[in-house]
Amino acid sequence: MHWLSPYTQSFSSLQVLLSMGFKYLLFTGSFYLFFYVWKHKKYWSAKIQQRYPENKHIFREVKYSFFTILIFGAVIMFVVWASKAGLTRIYEPIDKYGYAYYFFSIVLMIVIHDTYFYWTHRLMHWKPLFKWVHKTHHLSINPTPFAAYSFHPIEAVVEIGIIPLIAFTIPYHKSALTIFSLYSLLLNVAGHLGYELFRKGFASHWLFKWHNTSTHHNMHHRLVKCNYGLYFNFWDRIMRTNHATYEQSFDKVADIRDQEKARLAELKKLPNPKLTFAEPDQA
Repeated sequence: MHWLSPYTQSFSSLQVLLSMGFKYLLFTGSFYLFFYVWKHKKYWSAKIQQRYPENKHIFREVKYSFFTILIFGAVIMFVVWASKAGLTRIYEPIDKYGYAYYFFSIVLMIVIHDTYFYWTHRLMHWKPLFKWVHKTHHLSINPTPFAAYSFHPIEAVVEIGIIPLIAFTIPYHKSALTIFSLYSLLLNVAGHLGYELFRKGFASHWLFKWHNTSTHHNMHHRLVKCNYGLYFNFWDRIMRTNHATYEQSFDKVADIRDQEKARLAELKKLPNPKLTFAEPDQA
């Protein structure tokens, strides 16, 4: 008997798609509702581009994200099949190689993905590929969290390619791959958040500067030919692809946010404070 009956395969595929869809909506929806609906006035000063995207742009991001989830689901189902067939390097039990390796494998996945992303991203900025593949993602000039999965189908295949690359090359436990996937989604959503939450000086600090910020990726969407990295700022610094004003731009956004925060704090000290928030423009 084959390891999976047609009914089991269909149920497993549905489980994968529902799980991916739930995690996508949980992360993107939570961040969007908090920063763009519920607390949009309070945190407006932390908005990197001082305007909101039109609803039609948000709907486009959600539409492309739907197709991305289908593609991601198909590739993950292939990896599940390959794992059950003994073709990947998945292992059990969790402590087979020790817990030190278990945690190291998660870090290794992140480092491999950061390198994979930077160089595939640079490749997709090659003019012929950009026009037909990567331009779809760059339609989000002023991205929202929903832009995290807003890809052309070919780019979606490239993006999810990191999963089989990991599965077929390094020993991994299923839970380690799950933790890596959640971390990747969280950082992807944060990069497209459109708000800067790190404190002033983060982008130029001797240690923290090696980690990317929302401002870093937001500048990439707006200016295109710069800031290609994902998690870390290592490759952009080594290859000198950071935008020349990245650190200054980061501090400028942080300054505006901190000044507004200080203004509201002073207003709250008044006997009858009347808090006023700037109304965002839509573009």
